[in-house]
Amino acid sequence: MRKKIAAGNWKMNLTLNEAQGLTSEIISMYKDEIRNNAEMILAPPFPFLAAVGHLIKDVKGLSLAAQNVHAEEKGAFTGEVSAAMLASLGCRYCLVGHSERRHYFGEDNALLFRKAKILMQHEIIPVYCLGETLAERESGKMNSVLETQLREGLFAFSQEEIASIVIAYEPVWAIGTGKTASPEQAQEVHHFLRELLRKQYGNAIADEIPILYGGSVTPATAHSLFSQPDIDGGLVGGASLKSRDFVEIAKSFA
Repeated sequence: MRKKIAAGNWKMNLTLNEAQGLTSEIISMYKDEIRNNAEMILAPPFPFLAAVGHLIKDVKGLSLAAQNVHAEEKGAFTGEVSAAMLASLGCRYCLVGHSERRHYFGEDNALLFRKAKILMQHEIIPVYCLGETLAERESGKMNSVLETQLREGLFAFSQEEIASIVIAYEPVWAIGTGKTASPEQAQEVHHFLRELLRKQYGNAIADEIPILYGGSVTPATAHSLFSQPDIDGGLVGGASLKSRDFVEIAKSFA
């Protein structure tokens, strides 16, 4: 049975005190209310990883993630953060290829493969993000865009390596806009991605890899999305900055 995951991407938000307060609220609610074995992942900004990690380190079911990583092991890359550094802070996951990284920082599929590779070398699970723009969807290029992102970013990995990956489908037109793909639209894409995995790696791998939906997930939309057969959770943005909303999303699994 695939893992059920609610991953909160805090992006460039909060102060240290606010991050600690939000984490403490999530911990309390998680212990009291989560009964569905959902894993909750917290991805705070780099400066807060140690503080958030310290608070959740003994809470089973809560995991720490970074929002980004550099593709090199170490070196003269001022301002960057390595996979070894993230591992030393207790990161279990790291986002790779979020649409904002692709768009604002020009990260391409080849670079994202290198990032995912170095994360796995340090036993950190990549959460590989992919998605289409509104123009790509409306022009009929959606499937080819998604297939290219999947193939170039992940398909050079072995079966053993790919088995540890988490994938997050995030339609770019639905991120931070308040728009959400309908459950049927999201399921169609998730099924398409899983079938690509099936053709490349076989049934066992395809049926095991969690595929999350990201794009303005809220408590109001989570249950209908998570009830779809190929949607295994959410990569949550704005709603993850509110403890009650984020926990309600984690409680939404069927």
